[in-house]
Amino acid sequence: MLKKLLRSRPAALDGDALYARAVTQARRPDFYTRLGVDDRIDARFELYTLHVLLLVLRLRDDGDRGGEAAQILFDTYVSALDNALRELGVGDVSVGKKMRKLGESLYGRMTVYEPPLRAGDEAALTVGLARNVYGDDTATGPAGALARYVIASRAILAGQDFDTLVRQPEWAEISA
Repeated sequence: MLKKLLRSRPAALDGDALYARAVTQARRPDFYTRLGVDDRIDARFELYTLHVLLLVLRLRDDGDRGGEAAQILFDTYVSALDNALRELGVGDVSVGKKMRKLGESLYGRMTVYEPPLRAGDEAALTVGLARNVYGDDTATGPAGALARYVIASRAILAGQDFDTLVRQPEWAEISA
């Protein structure tokens, strides 16, 4: 037990950098210009969550080392959400309540996205993306394009070895 606590954790060094790479990809203008994602804080939250989830799923597929890195990435993401709330002026008393609500949202997104992502089910993923990213169950056209991007990104990430993935993950092209 003590060995586990005291061992070096090289993956810990990659948490912030890997999270920054997910955010950089989620901020690509093509999501907003080509795929019609609204440039609103909640839509950006959805894209950040989606990209972090893609990395978490891929990392988990890499055994213990990947599972540890996935947890570090997820913890970094939650910490970034907490920091963002504080920067937006949410008081200490309210942060806990808002973080709980965001945690429930994160869990909900993972529950909705993970099964169709693992199965490559574009139709089911489109439904979830239309509701969560576009806020409109009828936005299946743009959500379908986003679903194709997400499924293609999952495949590209799956083909990358662990070291490449944590240094510079590659993503699919964004196209309508």
